[in-house]
Amino acid sequence: MTTPGLDDGMPELRAKQPVTERRLHPVTPLRRAWAPVAVLIGWAVHDPDQAQRQLTRLTTTTLLIALAVLVPAAALYGFLTWWYTHFAVTESELRIRTGLVFRRAVHIRLERIQAVDVTQPLLARVAGVAKLKLDVIGADKKDELAFLGEREARALRAELLARAAGFAPETAHEVGEAPARELLRTPPRDLAIALVLTGATWGALVAALVVPPVLWFATHSLWTVLATGVPLLGAAGASSVGRFVGEYDWTVGESPDGLRIDHGLLDRTHETVPPGRVQTVRIVEPLLWRRRGWVRVELDVAGSSNSVLVPVAPRALAEAVVARVLPGVTVPPPDALSRPPRRAGRCVPLWWRGYGLAVTDAVFASREGLLSRSLALVPHAKVQSVRLVQGPWQRLWRLADVHVDTGAGKTVTARLRDAEEAAGLLRSQAERSRTGRRDALPDRWMA
Repeated sequence: MTTPGLDDGMPELRAKQPVTERRLHPVTPLRRAWAPVAVLIGWAVHDPDQAQRQLTRLTTTTLLIALAVLVPAAALYGFLTWWYTHFAVTESELRIRTGLVFRRAVHIRLERIQAVDVTQPLLARVAGVAKLKLDVIGADKKDELAFLGEREARALRAELLARAAGFAPETAHEVGEAPARELLRTPPRDLAIALVLTGATWGALVAALVVPPVLWFATHSLWTVLATGVPLLGAAGASSVGRFVGEYDWTVGESPDGLRIDHGLLDRTHETVPPGRVQTVRIVEPLLWRRRGWVRVELDVAGSSNSVLVPVAPRALAEAVVARVLPGVTVPPPDALSRPPRRAGRCVPLWWRGYGLAVTDAVFASREGLLSRSLALVPHAKVQSVRLVQGPWQRLWRLADVHVDTGAGKTVTARLRDAEEAAGLLRSQAERSRTGRRDALPDRWMA
């Protein structure tokens, strides 16, 4: 095995392990050829009056000539961007070179890869290709390889995860994709009922049906109605049909490289929740779901866009999945959460009853919400800082808020606690965080 830093003195070893650059799937130019067309569409949307005036000036001959120039130019652009895009996997990093005019080179250290997701939009599924998205520690956005052949994408994903887990380069190809054991599958019927029972869905739909007629009677302007009604209809569709299509056939499986999440009716997505990188788990319980005992589980993952773990499931089953994400953590029951003192009603009338707090050996648990409840669980080892905040009105009633900051840039707050309790919680939580980080197991895949 070669050692980084000694490679320069061993040319014979470098000759045995050449870096082979590869290109994306040949269908990629068809995707990238749309870029010049998208620029024209964006200009037309930005300035529709000017675009309409320019179109009326064009004769049929001029329009045909423009199309004869635009189509080959778009095809050439797509081909050249594909031709100048390469990627390669070396002993220590994934290299991506791209750019036609402005060149861009990305070197991703393999040990910093925390998740590799495979996504397949509808047309990509028809063409048999897939997009590879990489979550990298310290990166603000995902780098991606779009598109690869479906088998090649899965093989590359397995290789990258194996290399990130510490497997030697010569054996990473042989590891293959780690097997997964199914933990949960959301039935489409339950998902549809849950969306119908969600207040946001009805609120967006009512707004889409009520606001446009009101604007018409007030302004008699079709453009005003369209400019307001179309976004409202889009929001209503996204919160109902869009979520159903995106969360259809939601499956959670457990594998050595983390929790696997597969979902999507049209666009199929295969995500990975990296082990040890989950900062906060939220168990959300909307009002109309309580009779059925359903909850939704959301995540805050450092450096990742994964935000939903379970769209809807019975509470017991959801808590079992949470136990796999946070090993050794038991979700505190509702009666274990302590409410703020009654004088908290002077600061927040009625809604103070929705606040609750429980601190166990493993997590800091805070609940908020009276109609839609949300219980946030933060492992002590993931707490980055603890703050006590007390406004003037809270000081008058001897109350304070305790804020717990996590590595995902999010904050969980225990609201309206007794001032003395909050001061003690501040000291004890700081100590729990130190001991939690000291005793935490290393974040490692396939261990």
